[in-house]
Amino acid sequence: MATIKGPVFAIIGRPNVGKSTLFNKLVGRRKAIVQDMPGVTRDRNEALCHYRDRQFTLIDTGGLIPESKEAMATQVRRQSEIAIEQADFLLCIMNAREGVTPIDRSVHDLLRKSGKPVYYVINKTEGKGLERLNEFYELGVAPLYPVSAEHNEGLSDLLDVLYPHMTPSEEEEKVEAPRVVVLGRPNVGKSTLINTLLREDRLVTSDVPGTTRDTIDSWVTFRDKRYLFIDTAGIRKRGKIEHGVEQFSIARTKEALERSDIALLLIDAVEGITEQDSKIAGLMIEKGKGSIILINKWDLAKKEERSKERILNQIALRLRFITDLQYTFISAQEGEGIGQIFQLIDTVYSGYTQRVSTGDLNRFFEKITESHPPPIYKGKRVRLYYITQAGVRPPTFVLFANAPKGVPDHYLGYIENQLRETFGFTGTPIRIRLRQRR
Repeated sequence: MATIKGPVFAIIGRPNVGKSTLFNKLVGRRKAIVQDMPGVTRDRNEALCHYRDRQFTLIDTGGLIPESKEAMATQVRRQSEIAIEQADFLLCIMNAREGVTPIDRSVHDLLRKSGKPVYYVINKTEGKGLERLNEFYELGVAPLYPVSAEHNEGLSDLLDVLYPHMTPSEEEEKVEAPRVVVLGRPNVGKSTLINTLLREDRLVTSDVPGTTRDTIDSWVTFRDKRYLFIDTAGIRKRGKIEHGVEQFSIARTKEALERSDIALLLIDAVEGITEQDSKIAGLMIEKGKGSIILINKWDLAKKEERSKERILNQIALRLRFITDLQYTFISAQEGEGIGQIFQLIDTVYSGYTQRVSTGDLNRFFEKITESHPPPIYKGKRVRLYYITQAGVRPPTFVLFANAPKGVPDHYLGYIENQLRETFGFTGTPIRIRLRQRR
């Protein structure tokens, strides 16, 4: 789970009362997807918040329907129940425009039985919303806190009431840990994998494609090392993406890829590697991320004859553009191959963040240019003067030459391969930029 700091406030309420809008406003950024339709949020979403000189942890939850027997509603309810258990204080949010509903009463009864302090927040009170405020006193609770999360009305008053429970802000400890984003098509097992790594039902899972909508950050500890895993929505073909929630989900997935170090691409071993898998892999390489391919559902696929040969042939055909491809076969559902995932992450992250000393780089460069000099360009010899490392994440090198245009791609590929072989840049892209030196 996410790192908890300060008291924990959980936002609880029925669908479409504005929980995620309130969550985003208090967090100070659009961390949760918001859409004017019920059921958008499904997983627990956690964030550390600051107000004045104090801090607290806030949890957003999916719409709670206590009596529903539907499979998805049951899983969402379980996530809400876990949030209630974790919380020190509960924010029960209701919709002023619709008044008190039977589901509001059920949610109120559930929170009252928890024994936790509850603050009753009446949202959407802008305009004529205040006209129905008195209806909420029928619940026998007071005081009520009228707000309009969308229009930033009443939020400072609410925070002032919660302020005494908050703890003094601490300087955030910067943890050096791999940030690992989990990518793939819908229903390949991304959320199931993270639940297995966490050993808890942190994320809602279902056989229905598109179950995950928000990107959810989860800290995982394995053999005393910490890793930040980011679950994402499944990426479908562009022509099949629906307007609205799915578009927001895909945008969040791409944002998650941007802030990651390593991308895990989950592939359904039963279905094999598709064109869409290749496109997602291409996006990972384009963004310069360390890349690992996880062939999931192997417990099912390995029963077929020559299934591994089939997958390896598809890798060679559809993912041939990935240099130094790292992959392993797993079953997220059964927990097979989990240790190998962390081993690959450690290896790739080491190369992704590695910086080579100038002395080692100069000796390396002198050796490879003497044994394999660049080709002649326009009848003249191309001179390579020196190479320097300009950055990491991914490893980036600058090569100075008298005629940069005379250095062909295949020679740059040779240098890249030698860098990888000599210094161990396993599974990470290497970028080489040419500069003119007269």
